[in-house]
Amino acid sequence: MNYYLDVLKKYAEFDGRATRTEFWMFVLFNLIISLLLMFIDGMTGLNILQAIYSLAVLIPGLAVSVRRLHDIGKSGWMILVALIPLIGLVWLLVLYCMDSTPGKNKYGSNPKEGPADESAPISGDNNYL
Repeated sequence: MNYYLDVLKKYAEFDGRATRTEFWMFVLFNLIISLLLMFIDGMTGLNILQAIYSLAVLIPGLAVSVRRLHDIGKSGWMILVALIPLIGLVWLLVLYCMDSTPGKNKYGSNPKEGPADESAPISGDNNYL
């Protein structure tokens, strides 16, 4: 639950890096909350709670997705690969599952390794698809 709250605290922070755990825990809790709200909407007939929640977590969801791509050394614009029918979503899923770039990259230090040593070299740029 702390990972979910941390993402919400970094509401529109697109800079930096996010670990796989942070990203996938946000996705898990987001899914659970969405399913509960859909159930409540269905029981009450309101059909508005899920829509409000989705709008509320849209920006944090995009931000953590971009930070996750930064963690593997990709530009946040790679999120647009999802616009390619079927193949794009599969490729984005593969990117989200990749391990972090070790050490520091151009988006910051590896959050799994703690504070960065400023004298450490920046890891190579992985711009391949």
